[in-house]
Amino acid sequence: MTEKIRILIADDHAIVREGLRALLATEPDLELVAEATDGIQAVTKARALMPDVILLDLMMPRMDGVEA
Repeated sequence: MTEKIRILIADDHAIVREGLRALLATEPDLELVAEATDGIQAVTKARALMPDVILLDLMMPRMDGVEA
């Protein structure tokens, strides 16, 4: 059995996160490990969870995706 690709979603729009979550749930090789609503949360969760991939919105409050 292969390991799943661990993913973190960072987007300030709940509907976008919901859509990405639903899409990722259809793929057995992918595992959503966390969601963040701004860049600060994204960085904190990424450091703690060490995901393989981060789907990162570029325009978010408090800290944007570029800065994150």
